[in-house]
Amino acid sequence: MNRKYMALALAAALTLPAAAARADNEPSPRIVVTGEGEASVAPDLALLSLSVMREAKTAREALDANNEAMAAVIAAMKAAGVAERDLQTAGIQIQPRYNYTNKPDGSQDAELVAYQVINTLSVRVRDIAKTGEVLDKAVSLGVNQGGGITFTNEKPEGVITEARKLAVADAIAKAKVLAEAAGVKVGKVLEITDQSYAPPPMPMQAKSFDRAAGAAPVEAGENAYRVQVNVTFELKN
Repeated sequence: MNRKYMALALAAALTLPAAAARADNEPSPRIVVTGEGEASVAPDLALLSLSVMREAKTAREALDANNEAMAAVIAAMKAAGVAERDLQTAGIQIQPRYNYTNKPDGSQDAELVAYQVINTLSVRVRDIAKTGEVLDKAVSLGVNQGGGITFTNEKPEGVITEARKLAVADAIAKAKVLAEAAGVKVGKVLEITDQSYAPPPMPMQAKSFDRAAGAAPVEAGENAYRVQVNVTFELKN
């Protein structure tokens, strides 16, 4: 074999492994699909935010009046079966209230009228059926500002797991439809990522409660937990 043919053979021998290496490094065809799943469950926990506001000429008088009203509210919560561990002070605010009058020169005179004290109590009601009763007692005993309620679940892991399964099944079904339309087949799963969505809070204002109608009507309904997954599949011819 002359030198020309030997050089060509050597070049071919070096080129084939390099081409094979490049082919091995190239990523396989793939598809990314988003699947969604939702599962619902009745709530087993009500979270209440109850605020008492009292006003007086001095901060001391306002605080004393507020303390008395809030003590009655806390006692009522305990009498309704709320455990001490489910009662927590969320904040206390003491602030002056001014009356502003305009002067001829455009400035304002500020007259101190009173002091306001706001005490907010966070309450966990584990017996959902008693939520309306607890709200009614709180308002009748001094809760007179703001207020809110959120229905949730203490341990939502089981229903979230069910939502995840539904989301993955949805992603697989979508991938098969897309692959079939493209004339290919779905291969193995290469990657999965997910994101869970808790149900939003359901606000309720304390001023809407009607004492004449008895306990506040409260409907807990169901909490819907949503999961979204991104699944990467390998595609095969």
